[in-house]
Amino acid sequence: HVQLVESGGGSVQAGGSLRLSCTASGFTFDDSDMGWYRQGTGSECEMVSHTIRGQIYYGDAVKGQFSMSRDNDKKTVFLQMNSLKLEDTAVYYCAADRPDVPVWHLPTKFNTACGTWGPNWGHGTQVTVS
Repeated sequence: HVQLVESGGGSVQAGGSLRLSCTASGFTFDDSDMGWYRQGTGSECEMVSHTIRGQIYYGDAVKGQFSMSRDNDKKTVFLQMNSLKLEDTAVYYCAADRPDVPVWHLPTKFNTACGTWGPNWGHGTQVTVS
């Protein structure tokens, strides 16, 4: 049973930082590409970052601002978010490969809600920047 549990969200002032974590279980973490997606109210689901065979890619909106990393021993992936802006307010979701749907198959943006199709998803963690 695949589980992805996000943590670390919260409220922060503009210019501040947060570090999100996603702890995984139920699959071979080392072999899985992982990703972070976000969705603001009334907005599309947007790729924040993901790995493809270990290489990390970032969405254009967060390049140079966010940093993704992983600790395979802890089966955890992280998202360090710096210089946060109002427009970074969103629910942030962790995603992991399904055998038939790798994370990187997702479009960089799509209209349906994050977490409703494709790879395995966590339940999300709210980030509010004010």
